[in-house]
Amino acid sequence: MPRSTNSIIALPPESLAMLKNLGLRLRARRLAQNMTLEQAAERLLCSPTTYRALESGKPTVSLGLLAHALWLFGRLEDMEQLNPLEIGMLGNKRSQRARPLVKGIGNDERDF
Repeated sequence: MPRSTNSIIALPPESLAMLKNLGLRLRARRLAQNMTLEQAAERLLCSPTTYRALESGKPTVSLGLLAHALWLFGRLEDMEQLNPLEIGMLGNKRSQRARPLVKGIGNDERDF
């Protein structure tokens, strides 16, 4: 049964087209290595149905499986190009989360 959430349903057509193109490129790499769909799925430790969904550009396929497939085809470094950061965006400063103000137990609460 296919998963559908609001975030998947609301995907813009441009995003869906990019996923479809990515799937086609993965399929081309698999075929260039003379690998069947079943062999690729076995090497990626997933079912052929799941791998077929990846090649079809289905948005429900996990990002982990995509990274594993890129590794299998020797293109893992392509992940770096998905959202490159400009120099200095991260900086050397470590960000800290705001901590909620926690009060201890009041004296009036200690009296049983």
